[in-house]
Amino acid sequence: MSFIEHRNEIRPASGEAPFSLNETFFSRTDERGVILAGNYVFRRVAHFDWSEMLGAPHRIIRHPDMPRAVFWLMWDHLKQGKPVGAYVKNRAKDGLHYWVFAIVAPSPGGYLSARIKPTSPLCAEVERLYASVRANEVEGKVSPEDSASALVENLAAMGFNDYDHFAAHALSKELVARDEGLQAAPDPRIAAARDMLAAAGRLREQTEGLVADFHAMRTIPHNMRVIAARLEPTGGPISTLSQNYGAISREMSDWFTENVIGTGGTFAVIEGTVHASVFLHGMARILRECDLQLDEERRKLGEVDLANERHLLARHHAAYREKSARGLAQVRDEVDRIGRACETMHRHVLGLSSTRVLSKIESARTAGSGETLADIIHQLGNFQTRIGTRLDRITAESAAILRLTS
Repeated sequence: MSFIEHRNEIRPASGEAPFSLNETFFSRTDERGVILAGNYVFRRVAHFDWSEMLGAPHRIIRHPDMPRAVFWLMWDHLKQGKPVGAYVKNRAKDGLHYWVFAIVAPSPGGYLSARIKPTSPLCAEVERLYASVRANEVEGKVSPEDSASALVENLAAMGFNDYDHFAAHALSKELVARDEGLQAAPDPRIAAARDMLAAAGRLREQTEGLVADFHAMRTIPHNMRVIAARLEPTGGPISTLSQNYGAISREMSDWFTENVIGTGGTFAVIEGTVHASVFLHGMARILRECDLQLDEERRKLGEVDLANERHLLARHHAAYREKSARGLAQVRDEVDRIGRACETMHRHVLGLSSTRVLSKIESARTAGSGETLADIIHQLGNFQTRIGTRLDRITAESAAILRLTS
């Protein structure tokens, strides 16, 4: 028995059950939540004998402080065949408690759950949130489903688009804190995901600014038409040029609004896919560590087939690594799409430049146009410069994301 294992066998009379940062544990259940297997750390932390654990419902370690909302969300994901992550407070047989960040995923014949010790500041925030949600469940007699909706609303107020966004963020936070606590090298995939999301944020900022610029300049073609109506009562070049300018700029603005910024657009896909990819990467990493933990323990797990459990862990690890890689490939496709759009937009900007030059020629040729048309043409020049600059920045941020996915 190692020093750490010996130390963790000594349990306090109250408070927190011994669970070290470098440990991981897992359990596997059938579809009803009956425990089929687990590793030594799980048995030790929960303080049950194998004879008590195997064949027992997983709820034997449920802590009364836990909101039912969390379990409702977990089961909702699992019924859809989706993995899920959550902070969970458990209670050991002797009454001690222990916090985990748990990942739970469908597994042949049931479900697989793996846990690490949470140490990031986010865990303390969640503990306070859980206390509030649980109190509302007890005092307000709120149903688990309604309580889950309220929990998601609270997470939205914290800046998370949905529960999956929160789970991915929380898992990455816990893995970073774990690496720091163990003085391990930072996880490059998590660091890259953070940088990707930061670049995506800057990309969104520039694109929203681009659309705002388009909306702001929509008065310019209108003003050109007003002047044209005065100078060309029966229509003429300036009227045509103003219509062309307005049509091209609207086309550019509408495309970015619908395909890039809108719900289901490129940004939504990039952000959602990066969150999903980093969550799957974190799952794969924890499952791999569970496998290594089994190898280090080299203990009998009651009647559990150790070789079979390691085989299942390895299969899940490989599957989630592959899914994470596919997510990054999807991000590359979406960023390529933005790049192609920017190339098209640059060509449109050249078209706007040609229209502006023709307007300038007409301004010089048309007697009595005064300085008003010249001022508008100057505004068009400034607008095109801003658009060109924003497109260059969007292209640069897209390139940065592509580098991070490689």
